[in-house]
Amino acid sequence: VGLVESGGGLVQPGGSLRLSCAASGFTFSSYAMSWYRQAPGKERELVGRITSAGYNTYYVDSVKGRFTISRDNAKKTVYLQMNSLKPEDSAVYYCNVYSGADYWGQGTQVTVSS
Repeated sequence: VGLVESGGGLVQPGGSLRLSCAASGFTFSSYAMSWYRQAPGKERELVGRITSAGYNTYYVDSVKGRFTISRDNAKKTVYLQMNSLKPEDSAVYYCNVYSGADYWGQGTQVTVSS
C-alpha cells in the first residue's frame, strides 16, 4: 500500500489549499479514505472521511462547512479542499486507509499564518 500526499504549504488566514493523496497497491475504489492531521504537541485527529464510492462524507465539527473531501476512483486519488483556513488548522495532514491495518502517507505540512 502506498499513499503520497501533496499540496501543502504556507497560506494566509482565510485562504484555501487543496491537498491530494495518490494511492497505490490496493483496490482504491473498494475502500473508504480518511484525512487526519497532527499539530505539534497534539495527538493525531481525524479530519474527515469519504466512503468508497464517494457518496457519503463525515467531518469533524471544527472543519464542517470549510473543508470538503472528494475522490476520483479512476485516478486513485483523494482530495481535501480546505477553505477559510485558520491558524489552528496548521498541522501535518495525512491520508489514511484501513485495509486490514492502518496505512499512512508521509504527510504534508499546512501552515496558516500571516
